[in-house]
Amino acid sequence: MRRVLAVILGIGLVLNALLMLVVPAAWYAAVPGVTQSGPLNLHFVRDIGAAYLVAGAALCGFAATPKARPAAQAGAAFLALHALVHLWDAAAGREHIHELLLDLVTVFLPAVLAAWIAWPQHQPHYGETP
Repeated sequence: MRRVLAVILGIGLVLNALLMLVVPAAWYAAVPGVTQSGPLNLHFVRDIGAAYLVAGAALCGFAATPKARPAAQAGAAFLALHALVHLWDAAAGREHIHELLLDLVTVFLPAVLAAWIAWPQHQPHYGETP
């Protein structure tokens, strides 16, 4: 189940990243709530697109081999930190509650799924082989 979700989420993140990298203005205009975050900054959208590309590729890599777990964990960490930035902005009054509702599917769900996918279900005890 985790491998299937890793592929689905990974491909979704990669596709989003490619849009951000190739057509950042179209991505900016199409994603709900983004235009309210400030003026379009092509370089910034591409920077974040690069991070999404790495996170998505890492999840796809983990689906192919468990040896890619550290990469998947790093990708999940980016997604979690990105979600925390959204929460912080809402708490500071820089983001409206209705935007957080949009973020449930586009920001928070991917972060939670990636963390669930990337971290092992069983933590080995000291001296035990993982």
